[in-house]
Amino acid sequence: MIDVAIDARVTRRMSFGMRAYLHELLTRLPSVAPDLGVAALGSGENFGLAEQIGLPRSIARSGAKIVHFPTTFAPILRRRPYVLTVHDLIHLRYAALFGRAAALHYRLIGIPLARGATRLLMGDERTIRDCERYLGVRPERCRVVPLGYDPALLEETQPLAVERPFLFYAGNHKPHKNLATLYAAWAAISPHRTVDLRITGSGDRRVAEQFARVHGQIIFTGHLSPLEMRRHYRTALAYVHPALVEGFGIPMLEAAVLGTPVIASASAIPSIVAPYAVAFDAPDVRALTALLDDLVRDPAPFASRAAEGAVPLRAYTWDRFAAGTAAVYREVIECSSGRVG
Repeated sequence: MIDVAIDARVTRRMSFGMRAYLHELLTRLPSVAPDLGVAALGSGENFGLAEQIGLPRSIARSGAKIVHFPTTFAPILRRRPYVLTVHDLIHLRYAALFGRAAALHYRLIGIPLARGATRLLMGDERTIRDCERYLGVRPERCRVVPLGYDPALLEETQPLAVERPFLFYAGNHKPHKNLATLYAAWAAISPHRTVDLRITGSGDRRVAEQFARVHGQIIFTGHLSPLEMRRHYRTALAYVHPALVEGFGIPMLEAAVLGTPVIASASAIPSIVAPYAVAFDAPDVRALTALLDDLVRDPAPFASRAAEGAVPLRAYTWDRFAAGTAAVYREVIECSSGRVG
């Protein structure tokens, strides 16, 4: 018997965080929720016949009691009851950065999808406020299930062999990640301090030329494997995340679990990490510059604060995330059966 049908498609429009969310959920549900029959369904890209016709047919044939759409890329016609994951509402909060296509998608699909969901899942409590403001969904229908980390992260690794201490950022380079603020703040650190800035992804010569320091350089690392990520976290002076907003922010949790200081914009830090991180206002280059200058001058206070969170944050594994998601499935199944209002 199938209890839950999950839209298991991995498409080009899905971010790294969305892909990790779906992969870890499907991988861990069998062990953390053996009482639930789960069907992973779907194929093809977004906005095609496979999504709009094939997926609904597969869901209907499965006989599932409920459906889980892990993104807002879903069929226009859909069976209820269903659960929807809202990773973030960046496209609505900062509409000017994303253009008309994103706005049209939310108007035609995203907002009706959210309003029709029995429950909305999200990784952080901050998203509840956005759901109420931008989607018109009441908080009572929202359930927060923090994302997680793989315990393999804790395995001992050799630190990176580097010439200079460095700051680290992992993620894409899209406008809402606000990397210009990080570049400008790093370049403005006191000129006699020595520190590099390591950024995942492809290099950008113009950035390296525009934001230059005498004692340090911007290093674009390309894609990093999980092992290389661990080595970067463990060696970095701090993990720095300047994004305008995040639905969760997996790298911040991973860094914090390893006791690496996290410096991030207040609107991006996961609520579970916030007590152990140092925050600044996302557009405030001067505030970030001051924090980075203090860090390079004296890392000890930052390391001490980070150390306080390393042990309690280890509870937030991907298994815990999957178990929390399964609990929401059970709640929706009970609601749909009429046993719970």
